[in-house]
Amino acid sequence: MNADDLHLLETAGAEAEVATGRVLIERGQHGAGLYVILEGTVIVEAPEGTRELGPGAVIAERALLSADGTRTARVRTTSDVRVLAVDRIEVERLCADDAGFARRLTDAGG
Repeated sequence: MNADDLHLLETAGAEAEVATGRVLIERGQHGAGLYVILEGTVIVEAPEGTRELGPGAVIAERALLSADGTRTARVRTTSDVRVLAVDRIEVERLCADDAGFARRLTDAGG
């Protein structure tokens, strides 16, 4: 993602704070939005493995860009985090406005 993409997400979303040890995303649930990690770290438990992500990472984008819209990973916070939360409707609007946005979003995904 570039600075312009991040700015678009910032204007479309809202910041939220999540405490350490909280589940942010549960595998198998319907994807209602995505998150950009602004501060802190999360652990992603996905079929392909476990990894830790920090500031700048985009999470939960796969469900928004997939045909069935289902979450593929469990994500929980490993520290207090501040995220930018963007709902599905806004992401769909951004993708419709810019054909390359979905690709850049996927490339930035965790």
